[in-house]
Amino acid sequence: MRGHTENPGRESAAIPDLLREPFTLPNGFVLPNRLAKAALSEGLADRDHAPGDRIKSLYRRWAGSGMGLSVTGNVMVDSRAIGEPGNVVVEDERHLGHLTEWARLAKSGGSKVFVQINHPGRQAPRTLTARPVAPSAVASPGTAGMFAEPRALTHDEVGEIIRRFARTARTVLRAGFDGVQIHGAHGYLVSQFLSPLANLRTDDWGGTPEKRRRFLLELVRAVRAETGAGTPLSVKLNSADFQRGGFGEEESVEVVHALAAEGIDLLEISGGTYGSAAMLGVDPSLKESTRRREAYFLSYAERVRAELPGLPLMLTGGFRTLDAMADAVRGGAVDLVGLGRPLTVEPDIPRELLAGNSDRSIVNPKRSGIRLLDNLTELVYYSVQMRRMGQGKEPAPRRHPALNVAQFLVHNGVDSIRLPKRGR
Repeated sequence: MRGHTENPGRESAAIPDLLREPFTLPNGFVLPNRLAKAALSEGLADRDHAPGDRIKSLYRRWAGSGMGLSVTGNVMVDSRAIGEPGNVVVEDERHLGHLTEWARLAKSGGSKVFVQINHPGRQAPRTLTARPVAPSAVASPGTAGMFAEPRALTHDEVGEIIRRFARTARTVLRAGFDGVQIHGAHGYLVSQFLSPLANLRTDDWGGTPEKRRRFLLELVRAVRAETGAGTPLSVKLNSADFQRGGFGEEESVEVVHALAAEGIDLLEISGGTYGSAAMLGVDPSLKESTRRREAYFLSYAERVRAELPGLPLMLTGGFRTLDAMADAVRGGAVDLVGLGRPLTVEPDIPRELLAGNSDRSIVNPKRSGIRLLDNLTELVYYSVQMRRMGQGKEPAPRRHPALNVAQFLVHNGVDSIRLPKRGR
């Protein structure tokens, strides 16, 4: 059961007031309050990758949730590179009508809405992409062969992907969305360029930390050229990849300094990849003490805030209680609290928290200790809840996880969790 606040004291009563306060981005854009829906991969696009009736139904349900900002699930910039089954793809204006209706419905409750734009790189299921592209021909570790070995991008192809991000940004803004977010976390293409394990290039796009971050900075510049200074531009970035020898906190902070110099309007902090999924709260790469604290990447946010006090920060990962959310904002570490999975099982949780009618989410990650199984089950559980809302139903949070995995396989096929061949 959700926790309800009975006769709250004076201090407790002030907590919703703190989170209800508007927040103004550096460019003057105002967010209605401090709670935000973080991006979730909905997997509900039509067969032609258009945002059809199911995704519109889901965002219609979320529109009245009370959140100040909603970030869509990752919208891909290339139909040849799909990160998950059912991704929306925006390459041009062919689906502008659908996009316009999606924007209208998502904003109908008063929330501001950013579109997260993304390219999966090597993190594309082999059932969708037989030969994905990446900075270097290095396979994705720790994912049981779900992703095929990639080929390295050519210099010209890197430039074309940058132009695709810019075109996608221009299109979604024309459709009526309020801003865009570049997905630079969780092991997708931007993460791959940043990682010294995934990016072995020795040309202009790799070989040193400065060259590894160039791809992200060129994306920011290209998107900004399309959107203008008055449109919010956000980046989602890992605090670390949680892989030995990979993209770590020190280098991440250097990237944040470079992003701040480019004038981004909002940095969302997360962490991990799908091979080491710290962001899900079930992976052993995340310390137990960090899980209990709720805000998984709070110490990193505090460091960024100390070094760059003027950069707006959104923190996502692990928030479950009203007290933890308020403490993060009241302590000055962050400006916005990102909620993801709680909104899939309790779509009205922001409104309930802000009204003081609830003090926590019922979401509690379930762990068996088997890394890949836990990561898969956690992802599938929440994907099924979104699918239900896309069908006009309410979430069913008490369903056994095994039923959710079975339903996922029915919709996506057994090969969606294909294991590696013997000897590879």
